[in-house]
Amino acid sequence: MPLKQTPYWWETLAASASGPPPTELPQRADVAVVGGGYTGLSAARTLAAAGASVVVLEGRTVGWGASSRNGGQVLTGGKLGAPELLRRFGRERARRLHRASLDAIDFVERLVQNEGIDCGFARVGHLDAAAKPSHFASLERQQDTLDREFDHRVSLIPRAAQRAELGSDYYHGALLDEASGCLNPAQYVAGLAAAAARRGARLAEHATVARIERGSGGFRLETSRGTLAAREVLVASNGYTTALTPRLRRRVIPLGSYIIATAPLPEATAAALLPRRRVVFDSKHFLYYFRLSEDRRLLFGGRAQFTPATEGSTRRSAEILRRGLLRVFPELAGVEIEYVWSGNVCFTRDLFPHAGTLDDLRYAMGYCGHGVAMASYLGDVMADVMLGRPDRNPFRDLRFPAIPLYDGRPWFLPAVALWFRLLDWLP
Repeated sequence: MPLKQTPYWWETLAASASGPPPTELPQRADVAVVGGGYTGLSAARTLAAAGASVVVLEGRTVGWGASSRNGGQVLTGGKLGAPELLRRFGRERARRLHRASLDAIDFVERLVQNEGIDCGFARVGHLDAAAKPSHFASLERQQDTLDREFDHRVSLIPRAAQRAELGSDYYHGALLDEASGCLNPAQYVAGLAAAAARRGARLAEHATVARIERGSGGFRLETSRGTLAAREVLVASNGYTTALTPRLRRRVIPLGSYIIATAPLPEATAAALLPRRRVVFDSKHFLYYFRLSEDRRLLFGGRAQFTPATEGSTRRSAEILRRGLLRVFPELAGVEIEYVWSGNVCFTRDLFPHAGTLDDLRYAMGYCGHGVAMASYLGDVMADVMLGRPDRNPFRDLRFPAIPLYDGRPWFLPAVALWFRLLDWLP
C-alpha cells in the first residue's frame, strides 16, 4: 500500500468523532490562550471550571501539532539526567524538579480517569537503552543517584538479560523505570479538548493570531477570525512559536521528530520485540524511540534530521528510520512500513521546560521531548496562577535564557548536528 504521510494516531479516532463545534469569536474574554495543544487545552479546562471565560485560539485545528503527532510516551524525568540536575542545582532544588515530572504523570493519570478519556493510558514503564557500553556506565550512575538522592527506584538490566525486556542485541543494557506510561496522543488531546469545552471554554479553530497589543486593562488580539479583548494571554505555542511573540521565539528551538509505523505485526513477533510492552528510547543524540501500538504496529521514531519538520524532510526520514529500525530489529526486514509523519518538538538553551511571564504574557513551553505529561501539567499550573491561586510552578524562578544571534531561524543547527553525529560515532 502507498506510504501514508499522516500520523497513524489520526486513524484511531472514531469515524464519527469531530472537532469542537463551531464557535463564534466573542468580543471579550477573561483569558485568551494562543495554541490548542496539551498546554492550552489543559489551561482552558482549569480556567473554565473555575468560572473564567476563556477562548483557545488555534491557527489550524485543535491538537493538530505535536499533541497528536508524538510517540505517546509519558515519561519521568526530563532531558537532563539526575546527576546533572544535582550538579546544577544542588539536592533540594534538583529533587523538586524531578518531583515535578512525577507529579505531571500523576496529573495526566487523574485527568484521564476523571474525564473518562479513552486513550489507552497505562503505566507500562520505560526503558532507557544504552547505545554504547560507556552509556551503560552512565545508566549505572543514574540509577545510583535516583535511588540515593531522589528516593526513586529504577532497575538496571545488563545486556545479558535485556531480551526479557527488549528483543534486540543492538543495545548494551538498559535502565527500567516503571513509573512511566503510554497513551494514544490523538485520542488524549481530543478528550482533553472535549473536557475543556464541557466546562465552557470556547475553542476557536482556524483562528490565527496576527497581532497582540497591550492596552489599558488587558490585551487586544487580532486574529484571522476577528478581534478579541482579553484580560490575560497565555502563549502555548511550544514548537510552533512564531514572530507573533518574538522574545519567546528567541528562547525556543523547534526540531523535527519523525516516526514510522509498520503494518500490524503477528502476536508472537510483537511479544518477542517488547515482551512487556515498555516504551523505549535510547542514549544517542540522534536517538531512536519506539513502542507498540494497541494493534501491534511498531512505531519507531527519532531525530532523523536535525531541522524543523517539513514535508520534504518527512519523506526523506522514512528511509532513514527504516534503516535504523532494521539495525535494532533486523528480523523485521520483510515488514511493510505503512506510515511516516513528523512534528516539532521544542528545545530550550538550558534543556528545561519554562513557564512564567514575559512582556506581561503568560507562557509555558520548551518541553524538550517530554511534553505529554509536562505540557498538560504546566497548563493547569499556569491556569492556577492566572486565577490567583497558590503558584505551584516548579520553574518559576528559573531564568529563561535567550539564544544569542537567534531570531527564530536556527542557522546553527547544521553545526550542532555534525557535533552530535561525532559524539554518537565515538566510543
